[in-house]
Amino acid sequence: MKTLLICVLACVAACGLSMASTPVAQAQSVHAVAPVLGDVVRGFDPPDQQWSAGHRGVDIASVPGQVVVAAMDGVVSFAGMVVDRPVISVTHGDLTTTYEPVEPTVARGQAVKAGQPIGVLIAGHSCPAQACLHWGLKSGDSYLDPLSLLGGGKIRLITADQMAAVRADAARMAHMTRGGQVSAAGLITPVVGVVSDGYGMRLHPIEGVWKFHDGIDIAAACGSPILAAASGTVVESTFSGGYGYRLVIDHGILQGHALTTAYNHAQRYVVAVGDQVSQGQVVGTVGSTGESTGCHLHFQTWIDSASTDPQALLP
Repeated sequence: MKTLLICVLACVAACGLSMASTPVAQAQSVHAVAPVLGDVVRGFDPPDQQWSAGHRGVDIASVPGQVVVAAMDGVVSFAGMVVDRPVISVTHGDLTTTYEPVEPTVARGQAVKAGQPIGVLIAGHSCPAQACLHWGLKSGDSYLDPLSLLGGGKIRLITADQMAAVRADAARMAHMTRGGQVSAAGLITPVVGVVSDGYGMRLHPIEGVWKFHDGIDIAAACGSPILAAASGTVVESTFSGGYGYRLVIDHGILQGHALTTAYNHAQRYVVAVGDQVSQGQVVGTVGSTGESTGCHLHFQTWIDSASTDPQALLP
């Protein structure tokens, strides 16, 4: 994750910090990283009083579906809805960092490391970008500037092309740390799980008749992140009684052949038709929508428009 995250040494406060933009005091050195890459489009502007208007954190421009990581080692203290948006809080001793609107991929009580994925950014926070992460930092009831955790109080600004390359590299690295790898065909496994049903003829588990199974089923817990198997463009996002929530990605020419992939039965998708996605980017979460007997991803592949066994293309 070194190419994705800006790793710096920061200092953490012990207690008694004011609500103003006080830098984090030099109590102990910790390893801190930026939760996402992007421009800070609104800075820290704390209120004079706790009940007054103000901006109790920073807004970082990004895109829906971007993986959000923990800024420091800690324990998830909250992962759920607050009013109308999903929020994650992570406790780091006397400090707490907050991340919203972020669909959690971690649970309350779970220990996390700096740079570990904790959720998926969604749209919903008012900002000039497609989506913004509102990142907060507190010590007790006092609000602090989260940028004070990062050296110089700044997040590195990079070009859009550089950001896309960094995200793709980091996604591949994150996938490999979970035991995955890139196949000879250039694909990664789209979800961490077990193949529960293969490609070809089978006795349909619901209809009870022999039918052709046009993909593979990868069993995984509901809410598990679904990754783009390769970079490409979203060309279809639909719902049907059979496939449930379905996403199709056109990957263009890969290894000399046209490649298309599809992801079915999801809880939801966090990208839309026309979006450009990077390999390893979170595009949705595993569900059991449509004709399904349990939480899993029905994954399909086409080579030069011909249906192909996905297992022949995966690591």
